[in-house]
Amino acid sequence: MSLRRAFPVLRSALSRRAPLSTAPATREQHAAGLEAVRGRGAAEDARPPVPAVDFGNTQEAYRSRRSWELVRSLLVLRLCASPALLARHEQLLRLARRLLGQRLFDRLMKMTFYGQFVAGEDQESIRPLIQHNRAFGVGSILDYGVEEDLTPEEAEREEMESCTSASERDGHGTSKREKQFQAHRAFGDRRDGVVSTRTYFYASEAKCDSHMETFLRCIEASGGASEDGFSAIKLTALGRPQFLLQFSDVLTKWRRFFHQMAAEQGKAGLAAVDTKLEVAALQESVVKMGIASRMEIENWFTVETLGVSGTLDLLDWGSLIDSRTELSRHLVVPNMQTGQLEPLLSRFTEEEERQMTRMLQRMDVLAKKASEVGVRLMVDAEQTYFQPAISRLTLEMQRRFNVERPLIFNTYQCYLKDTYDNVTLDVELARREGWCFGAKLVRGAYMAQERARALEIGYEDPINPTYEATNAMYHRCLNYVLEELKHNARAAVMVASHNEDTVRFTLCRMEELGLHPADCQVYFGQLLGMCDQISFPLGQAGYPVYKYVPYGPVMEVLPYLSRRALENSGVMKGAQREWQLLWQELKRRLRTGSLFHRPA
Repeated sequence: MSLRRAFPVLRSALSRRAPLSTAPATREQHAAGLEAVRGRGAAEDARPPVPAVDFGNTQEAYRSRRSWELVRSLLVLRLCASPALLARHEQLLRLARRLLGQRLFDRLMKMTFYGQFVAGEDQESIRPLIQHNRAFGVGSILDYGVEEDLTPEEAEREEMESCTSASERDGHGTSKREKQFQAHRAFGDRRDGVVSTRTYFYASEAKCDSHMETFLRCIEASGGASEDGFSAIKLTALGRPQFLLQFSDVLTKWRRFFHQMAAEQGKAGLAAVDTKLEVAALQESVVKMGIASRMEIENWFTVETLGVSGTLDLLDWGSLIDSRTELSRHLVVPNMQTGQLEPLLSRFTEEEERQMTRMLQRMDVLAKKASEVGVRLMVDAEQTYFQPAISRLTLEMQRRFNVERPLIFNTYQCYLKDTYDNVTLDVELARREGWCFGAKLVRGAYMAQERARALEIGYEDPINPTYEATNAMYHRCLNYVLEELKHNARAAVMVASHNEDTVRFTLCRMEELGLHPADCQVYFGQLLGMCDQISFPLGQAGYPVYKYVPYGPVMEVLPYLSRRALENSGVMKGAQREWQLLWQELKRRLRTGSLFHRPA
């Protein structure tokens, strides 16, 4: 079966949209957005002023924490700062379990690392913490933190089996896939070098169903915990990753082909959202390359599909890959190594087609449940060789479910060189089609792995060259989205960052743009057990802020706890400031006789 048939399956499983037009949003869409902005402006006079947020006021920052919790945080952060301890932490945990026995070991973990970073063992036991944080203005994003404890060899075997198609195993399909989008044994264990996110490996369709049920329980619990809840999902948990690899390969080749045509027309170097191809020149190029005859291409570029401008931009180009166009039957791209035209769309077996369909159906089930209970659904970003497909599938969900408000949020990793192009293109697409843009901005979780993979396999490093360049990219993307929020009251963004400077930048731009916290367009997110000096002052000042709240049995969340310890060691500048503030508050309580402070 051809991957071309993935597109009608995707349409039927997720959504059916109107033809893409280069025209701006309709008069009705403009009116809805402007009316919301006008309503927001009229209400501004009645709003209370926004309190100043002081991240250095330890009394306010830790007002929700008892003194023994401060001591635990100090201990855990200090342990995380020891390279020698972290290098042997897995062996030390095994030794402690052997010496103490399971019951005492569980108690020790709950008094230290588990108690710091994990809310409890099940949804019932975590309710007190959720309610406590909510009382101090901080919401919760539930995350079932249980992971399979696979050996590196087991992870590698599962990855290679699930990322290789039947045709590739037979030796017929590998050469048509770019190196970046092929499975490589040296990087089969996707956990290697990743400390800030959970990794799923495909075992079976039944296991994917189990993951979906877990996500459903988190969505339902989030809906019951608050009226403004979030939940997060990973698409690699919902199906065979081979489909994501092949789909990403297709999307990347098609986008590169657009830029090759733009270079031929003398338009290289323009911003992606501003690059436009002359349709007449494009048709001539298509004929010269032998992709199709002049007669065949007459119906490809019509007023109905492209408007009357005579030009075609990257968003229009993306719509042409849709199987409803005649062009999809002829999709070939030039191989830059051989100079030959090659089919863009791969072939699936019947079983692979069924697996792909079930993946899309699981996504649909989760989005419908989130819509029913009023929970926003954030689709997490993953490795660059999966991400083009993840973003495209998320976009299809947004088209269907982000009609009245931003229910589905896509995640943008700002350590990638092409993030600004992706953000601007998606904002423009939402404007044209009239759905609500929703984004989560993160710096990224796979830097070391991505760089090593690109170097070893031989493709361009997708990561920004320096930490400063990543910060600049984050602030550039954030500023662009905040500007959009100023003019579009139906868009929203989650600023997922532990960086105090980034949060300060956001607050400053919100004030300059007139974005009030009560508008609930700008959200903030941090991990449980980290950066309370950011989360709680924001919440107490009225800003929508959330903690990622993992839960699960002690032994089954140990891989998660290992990553938290390693992540704290990798961000020592921020962790050192947090440790200083904790110690400052503990000394203040000792000095003022409030050591037995009880949060109220």
